[in-house]
Amino acid sequence: MSHTFRVDLRGIIDLLSHHLYSSPRVYVRELLQNAVDAITARRELDPSCPAEVTISCGSTLTITDTGIGLTETEVHDLLSTLGRTSKRDDLGFAREGFLGQFGVGMLSCFLVASSVTVITRSARDGGPAVRWEADASGNYKVSEVDGDVPVGTTVTLTASRGNDHWLEADVVRPLVVDYGDLLPASVTLDGKKVTRGERPWDDEDADLTEYCEQVLGFTPFEAIPIEVEAAGLTGVAFVLPSGVHPGTRQTHRVYLKRMLVGDNVEGLLPDWAYFVRCVVDASAIRPTASRESLYQDEMLLAVREELGEQIRDWLIRLDAIEPRRAGELLAAHHLGIKSLARSDDDMLRLVERWLPFETTDGAMPLRQFKRKHGAILYIPDVDEFHQLAPVAGAQGLGLVNAGYAYDLELLNRLSALDGPAVARRVAPSELLAALADPEPDVETALRLRLSEGAAALDRHDCDAVIRDFDPVSLPALLISNAEQQRKLDTEQTAEEVTDPLWAELLGQLTAGSDSGRPEQLVLNSRNPLVQRLARLTDPVLVELTLESLYVHAVLQARRAMRPKDTAALNRSFLELLDRAVGGK
Repeated sequence: MSHTFRVDLRGIIDLLSHHLYSSPRVYVRELLQNAVDAITARRELDPSCPAEVTISCGSTLTITDTGIGLTETEVHDLLSTLGRTSKRDDLGFAREGFLGQFGVGMLSCFLVASSVTVITRSARDGGPAVRWEADASGNYKVSEVDGDVPVGTTVTLTASRGNDHWLEADVVRPLVVDYGDLLPASVTLDGKKVTRGERPWDDEDADLTEYCEQVLGFTPFEAIPIEVEAAGLTGVAFVLPSGVHPGTRQTHRVYLKRMLVGDNVEGLLPDWAYFVRCVVDASAIRPTASRESLYQDEMLLAVREELGEQIRDWLIRLDAIEPRRAGELLAAHHLGIKSLARSDDDMLRLVERWLPFETTDGAMPLRQFKRKHGAILYIPDVDEFHQLAPVAGAQGLGLVNAGYAYDLELLNRLSALDGPAVARRVAPSELLAALADPEPDVETALRLRLSEGAAALDRHDCDAVIRDFDPVSLPALLISNAEQQRKLDTEQTAEEVTDPLWAELLGQLTAGSDSGRPEQLVLNSRNPLVQRLARLTDPVLVELTLESLYVHAVLQARRAMRPKDTAALNRSFLELLDRAVGGK
């Protein structure tokens, strides 16, 4: 024996209010949606019929449309049966051009109302008007209405306890404007028209900058017309005038068949286009059941890709027509455009021409830097660049800081496209080779001091090198040997493991590699402090001075301090301070 499911209307309403809809405010959207669908259906029978929706607020809320109306049978099928989408299909309300699709719209009225009354007269059969009265408990009754009732539908809501404010004009008006501003019908509230009824981007004379200020709250850098024919999508992409954090939520104002879905809809553009906000209207994109966000399907993926291509094409045109503005845009939104340039050659060329990179010659585009220096020598670490840049710049050696997001990937792509000689990573040893040799007498004196204070640098696995370089104010420079550092780490690991086979394998990895130390302290023979070091006669003071210079160089390099570095800092500082105040 089969049975039919029973539905508790009160439970369904609770489900809608707490889990499907984000707020009771959506009841206004559902009423407008039903009204516009009814008008659309009637215009298929009579294209000259009026398209009017009238709303009045008071102790109750009443909304009247000039749509097709319903017969008594349709009232039972559409208003009193939850989710009866198949019957909507039979009656023609699921075809393109109609907004509703899930069969739960009228129930949303019970989020704010204790009772709903519908008086409707159908344009199809010329029969009498019908009254449908329902309450939140799930009871309803249907009766005929005497008298001359015009074709169309009037819905009256009586507020439930605590929800009177939802039916007041001050609350209803902004909701009607939000949801129904672009609907192809004249919507009036208490005798005053409250919607524009047309899409601003369809009007060639419309001020889209002013429209953006009204609906999105900012003055755009540019308004880009966008269109995806397959999705029935048209609209405008507004470029933000100033930079935003890449992690900022990318949201858009989206209409479906001219009814607002929401003004914080995500997923319409690729992630790299986080500096663009869109206002669009579409007909073939699917909403979720709540109609407050978009369904992630193949159509939305295709729309996202196509809109990304259109914004990319605009960037290329801007670079060709207004190169200065393109430079301004790159300066404001460099991260998003750099992200796109990782996989797009045209964007890479735009970045190369206009995006400033940090260099030893100041901020400048890569192409300008390449013209000056012939090749792009870069350092992929921000701290290492800041340590070496003053020295390299003083020697006339140009370096690019490639330590920021996407920089290294872009430089590698340039090398792949234009040849390896165009851009390459510079090793600190190359900078050392560019430094001049010291005066022989100074070098001789310093080497003697280095032999006397060798223990200070031995404690830190550091060799000392003497060079003559600018700036004179820098006494010492710390240069790291990454390969040798990896060798020492491997050797340390080999000493700690107990498996002989694994230890032997690690030993083979380090065999034959450079036997030098992982760091070099480059003493500047032109610096006055280093020159005074060459004249010292106290071996203890020599050792303290060398250790102090080492710790100072570590701090200059912004390298993480190891425990022994911290100990050396404290020891050298306190002992030198003790000598300065008359100690030993």
